[in-house]
Amino acid sequence: MTYLKPTPWDKRNFHVETYQLTEYSEAALEETRETEGHFTVKVDPFANKERLKNFGFYYVDTLIEPVCKKDHLLAINNSSIDFSRDYSKKKILDIAEESFKGGRFHRDFNIPNYMADRRYRNWVSDLIEKDLILALHVEGRTAGFFAYEDDHILLLAFHEDFRGKGLARAFTSACIQEQFKITGYDLLRTSISPSNPASLNVFISLGFRLKGSVDVYHKLNGSLLVGGE
Repeated sequence: MTYLKPTPWDKRNFHVETYQLTEYSEAALEETRETEGHFTVKVDPFANKERLKNFGFYYVDTLIEPVCKKDHLLAINNSSIDFSRDYSKKKILDIAEESFKGGRFHRDFNIPNYMADRRYRNWVSDLIEKDLILALHVEGRTAGFFAYEDDHILLLAFHEDFRGKGLARAFTSACIQEQFKITGYDLLRTSISPSNPASLNVFISLGFRLKGSVDVYHKLNGSLLVGGE
């Protein structure tokens, strides 16, 4: 296979071969016709999508890429924000499973919700093992978490009891300052779906600028083994 990059982190959740296309071309799409599995391709929003339809791909999401230079970040000092690497793994995983209900795999009609839930839970579990999670503690409770890797901000989530409490901007700012400090990067980036305006607004308010976007399409060639968790 020339154009299909295996994604084993997805295969373990869906129990089929999973791939991401390395480019959007006739030859790459042709390989998905000859191979069983689940496929992801990211395409310029202005690209002609007719070929995708002809090869059985369907739209699932759009991802916007906000970026921020270190000296453009709005630093918010809030003494009540207490983030830590000391937390209960179970509490972080419970927040993750409850928070990410609008991701592209939840929006994929071929993926059962329990499989999509499991994907996010396993992803966060991996990040915990890599020590790439910062947890927010409020009044002795785990209120949310921030996940990162290298120059990417990966996940931001809050327990439902702490949403809309004015914590997001200060917590995110503090975590981003920490990420700049420990990674040494001068520019950080993230990916956010337009279906998550609350998160998008937080990053824009902290000095992030929108760099670009991609449309995400999926395809299932074959079938998933479903029927139990």
